[in-house]
Parts: sequence; C-alpha cells; structure tokens
Amino acid sequence: QVRLVESGGGLVQPGGSLRLSCAASARSYSIYVMAWYRQAPGKQRELVASITSAADSNYADSVKGRFTISRDNAENMVYLQMNNLKPEDTAVYYCNAVHLISRAEYWGQGTQVTVSS
Repeated sequence: QVRLVESGGGLVQPGGSLRLSCAASARSYSIYVMAWYRQAPGKQRELVASITSAADSNYADSVKGRFTISRDNAENMVYLQMNNLKPEDTAVYYCNAVHLISRAEYWGQGTQVTVSS
C-alpha cells in the first residue's frame, strides 16, 4: 500500500506561480512512475505530467513550457512547479503513483488550485 499526500495548493492570480509537493510512503519508491493529474469542475481527470525514476518526463500540451515536474528519490517526493498560471489551470490536482511491474495504482486526496484575479 502506498500513501500519497499532496500539499501546496491555493489561490493565485493569473501569471503567478505555485509549487505542489507530494510525499509518498512507499518502499522502493524509485520503482514507481509518478504523475500529477488534475480535474476541473464538470471535466474528466486529465494527465498533467509524469516522471520516471530516471527523470524522463512527459507533459500535457496545455502546460508545456509552464509546468515542471521533478522528483527526489531519496526523499520519496515528487513536485510540480507551475509558472504563468492561467484561469484554465484551476482544478483539483492529484498525485499518482504506478508500480512499474505490478501496475498497481495509487492516488492522493487532491489539492485545490484556483487561479483567479
């Protein structure tokens, strides 16, 4: 069982920045692919960014050039640096972990990000 706890959400003005953090209680953390998803009201949950233990990353087109995902394998952490935020980035952001071999999947409880003036 893996427990994921997100933090760092909040209210920010358009053009501002936020950094989300996710702490994972997982043995062999490096064997998990970590990701951030988001879900806006009335919309489906969508992948924002993912990262492997080797730091290979992938981004949704809508956030490329503005968001950066990173991880610290020694501390079992994954981060999402969000710059130049737009109102359409408003959503609940979820941390996700997928075991490379078993494909077992885990979710955090989510953290609200609101971009508004």
